Amino acid sequence: MPSTELRQTVLTTARSVVVKIGTQLLTSENGDTPSLDAAFIRQIAKQVAQLRKDGRRVTLVSSGAVGAGCVSLGIEKRPTDLAELQAVAAIGQRQLMTEWHKAFSRYKLSVGQVVLTRTDFDDRVRFLNIRNCVNKLHELGSVPILNENDAVAVDELRFGDNDLLAAMTTNALRADALLLLTTVDGLLDENGKLIDLIDDMSTYQGLTRAGSSKWGRGGMSTKLEAAKLVMDAGEVSVIASGLEDNIVTRVLAGEKLGTVCLPAGRKMDSRQRWIALTARPSGTIGIDDGACKAICDKHKSLLASGVTQITGRFDRGDILLVRSETGKELARGLTNYSAEELRLIMGKRSSQFQKLLGNAAYDEVIHRDNLVVLG
Repeated sequence: MPSTELRQTVLTTARSVVVKIGTQLLTSENGDTPSLDAAFIRQIAKQVAQLRKDGRRVTLVSSGAVGAGCVSLGIEKRPTDLAELQAVAAIGQRQLMTEWHKAFSRYKLSVGQVVLTRTDFDDRVRFLNIRNCVNKLHELGSVPILNENDAVAVDELRFGDNDLLAAMTTNALRADALLLLTTVDGLLDENGKLIDLIDDMSTYQGLTRAGSSKWGRGGMSTKLEAAKLVMDAGEVSVIASGLEDNIVTRVLAGEKLGTVCLPAGRKMDSRQRWIALTARPSGTIGIDDGACKAICDKHKSLLASGVTQITGRFDRGDILLVRSETGKELARGLTNYSAEELRLIMGKRSSQFQKLLGNAAYDEVIHRDNLVVLG
């Protein structure tokens, strides 16, 4: 199917969209000092308001709190001290939301702020609460604006970048599309030419380079990582330049802009997305070739007889990463056993479990209904 037809088919029909906007787009610099770009924010608000009239829901993921805080305090560099960074973000978050509020009020739209940390997505109940809250904001006629809670987040609580927050939000909402706005046209090949479509992300990982902006944390590599999370869930992602006029409405109208990352062949449900793509595993287990074939080819449950290795400390109900004997990531799933229990029964048949554990036991380590095969 030609590129233009693909865009028309996939993007023009998207009813629920997540749009991520980076710090570089939200701030403009006068010398070394940044300022919030109110004109840019107004342009985004105008496009979102138009899309809402067309019956389309847009959820914004907005960076810029640290940059806005630096403006207020006259700081010329992004802080590296954690306490200072948190304080600057706390000041900037209010200013950022004030600009969004002013921009949307022109269209008689309110805004609802949702600040999150990585652990909000690790917990199944909070994962569902995020979806419920954002959906309710839409129902109430508000525009949800999400951001990482930089005022409290430390390294183990961070997403690393709002690109990943946007991807996880897309999957939590089961939104139809993710639009990652940046300052370049999209992903470029070795000759600097825009790559139009991506259907296999592994082919393009080598085209990125490390780095981020002066005020932000992300780069193209995190955008590709975010796009892959959405692709694997069965939805479409677009990486495009926020410097283009009316970029949001034009992308969703099917114009040939940016790099489109095509969805995988299967569409995961909400629970599968949480297990396979969102919550962080508490441990890892290695399995033999027979167990690999059983879960990957025959869609069977994972039995203890096929477990050969256990890493980490975990409890019943935690998510485990399942690897082959060569180390390949095969699946993720909810375990019926703790690490201590599994070490006692690994390699054994279920008929032996009660004697080894001293109580009634599950036949499966991970039941097929709680297991998602990757790739």
